[in-house]
Amino acid sequence: MSQWYQELFKNYSNKYDNELFTQGTKGEVDFIEKEINFKKSTLILDIGCGTGRHAIELAQRGYSVTGIDLSEDQLSRAKSKAMKAGVDVNFELHDARDFSFPNRYNLAIMICEGAFPLMETDEMNFQILTNAYESIAPGGKFIFTTLNGLFPLFRSVNEFHAQDAVEGNATYHSYNFDLMTFRDYNITKFVDDSGVEKELECNERYYMPSEITWMLKTLGFANIEMFGAKLGAFSREDRLTPDDFEMLVIAEKEA
Repeated sequence: MSQWYQELFKNYSNKYDNELFTQGTKGEVDFIEKEINFKKSTLILDIGCGTGRHAIELAQRGYSVTGIDLSEDQLSRAKSKAMKAGVDVNFELHDARDFSFPNRYNLAIMICEGAFPLMETDEMNFQILTNAYESIAPGGKFIFTTLNGLFPLFRSVNEFHAQDAVEGNATYHSYNFDLMTFRDYNITKFVDDSGVEKELECNERYYMPSEITWMLKTLGFANIEMFGAKLGAFSREDRLTPDDFEMLVIAEKEA
């Protein structure tokens, strides 16, 4: 039986690219470039690449990128977009819980909940971080965003999603936030690329900054830093607060 995140991305690649949360690509890649000092020889792995928006933008700027995702539909659109953009990106079908590229990449990115933290167990989410760590060469860097556990303690998840609602886009309604597991159980309604209305029961794991730090340190990452993750405007000046729906995490694998 497929999970909600697999069902969500079936026949939803065109509509996905119109969602509000996908509109900050250029600004986010600006930040990524600064983090690697604009070094064009950087080999980049995009985990949970979706329709390839970050991978293609990076390739257009001269970087060598591999994008992995478990959705064939998303990857098909990614390949089509790359071809149209005239860039060469290596897109491969992989589950983020089960891939192995030992010490191959100088940078791994996982932006906009690419795989993590959508999995149904904490162990699965941790496995994704493990695979990311193992794929990064010594001295390399890991940049990802994830749901900020501080946010639901001080804010309403429903109000947050409602304020950015756009007609024709997916809608989210949280019906239970479990403080014992920090999982938000919600109903996602959307119309797929064929015009079929769908409704899915979903759940996502919010993480406290201390949990992220502990997991990354356990794996061997160093220089772990966290910031607020503003759409299209990632910045080291953006101190993480309970008002940030997402957190931006940067860590290094020791040389």
